[in-house]
Amino acid sequence: MRSEEHVGWERDFPVRYLLVREDPEGEEEGVLWGRCAEVEGLFVNPPPQPREVLTLRGCPRESLLVQAVADSPEPVRLLGDGLLSIEPVDPSNDGPARFWDLEDTTVLAQWPTPGDPGRVDIVVGTGVREDDHWGSKRLPSIPRFDLWFPSIQEDSPSDSCRSIDGLLTPRPRRPTQPVHLIGCEPAAPLLALLRRPLPQKGDPITLWRLDRHGRTMTGYHLDLDTVEARPSVLGGALIDVTVTDPGDDRPTLAARAVWEIWSDGVPTRPNQWAQFDAEGRSEWLHLTRLGPYGPHGLSGGTYHLDGQHATDRNGLLLALGEALPGPGANYGTCLDSVEDCLCGGFSVVPPFTLVWHHADIARHALAEHVLHHLGGLSYFEATVNLLREKGVTVVLQ
Repeated sequence: MRSEEHVGWERDFPVRYLLVREDPEGEEEGVLWGRCAEVEGLFVNPPPQPREVLTLRGCPRESLLVQAVADSPEPVRLLGDGLLSIEPVDPSNDGPARFWDLEDTTVLAQWPTPGDPGRVDIVVGTGVREDDHWGSKRLPSIPRFDLWFPSIQEDSPSDSCRSIDGLLTPRPRRPTQPVHLIGCEPAAPLLALLRRPLPQKGDPITLWRLDRHGRTMTGYHLDLDTVEARPSVLGGALIDVTVTDPGDDRPTLAARAVWEIWSDGVPTRPNQWAQFDAEGRSEWLHLTRLGPYGPHGLSGGTYHLDGQHATDRNGLLLALGEALPGPGANYGTCLDSVEDCLCGGFSVVPPFTLVWHHADIARHALAEHVLHHLGGLSYFEATVNLLREKGVTVVLQ
């Protein structure tokens, strides 16, 4: 949705949000459901899940998770946030997958699996939240248990196991916080939804945030299962819509300050992200996915990476993006996507020279961010190796 969505608004305040029903096939832009002046309650830090103890039964000794636990010098291995899935071995005739988020996961104990010395049982403490969007609660007849921990490996499973004790148990639902759409001009589909007498399963709706130029900044999904409408506090023919249970796909409180900068347009000055903590940098990196891109397949030349603020993974990726495509864009949101950029497509491709200034800052800050699937290299070392393997001359200063 573009700046033409302002056409016909003719009010003293701008359109900041669009409600759009996305095309599930991704072949069309989607159907406009409404335009809104503002949204209240969108930014939220959900309370932590209650701590639980899970036992991962039968993890292969050669798996990255087992290796990471075994190589840890600390008595308790911190795995951080992760994802767990139960997927059918044969998806064609054995039902859908089920997914759980694992929050702040720590390893509490480990021992060889009884009767199978080639596998290990691992006990973890974690917060568990099931993703309810997938609907079915039925387990596959032949399940596969997969675990993803970005602290071990990005975008690929870190381990699989035979079963998990303590996972399939009833849990109280986390209290929801409503979202209020302020100054909303509804289109016909939203009006039809508001006329329904009883709550029904709503359509998949995306709430798009626009900057002051009408450019789409980012979008989040809303569940419109239960909505209430009233005349808007902004007057006129507008309405205010309360979404009672909007779902969990919402930006954190850290995103608010980041969005304020991006609302003036795509940033053009480097290092504006450096003021933010890890959560704020993550939100900034998320916005760069829709940032501007330079000429396709540009190669040659010398680029300078300012490493003063590359004190974490996201800081490194943001500094790399600013060094190559420029401020407001990215050159990958993980090492896998950095590799994709190096292999062609948007912006800069090898051969070129990258002068990495203040490289020791990232070298020391990321020394403990070890990637076991890459032979135990740190995130900094893996990034430098990847660049060089793909034909980039990296000069560390």
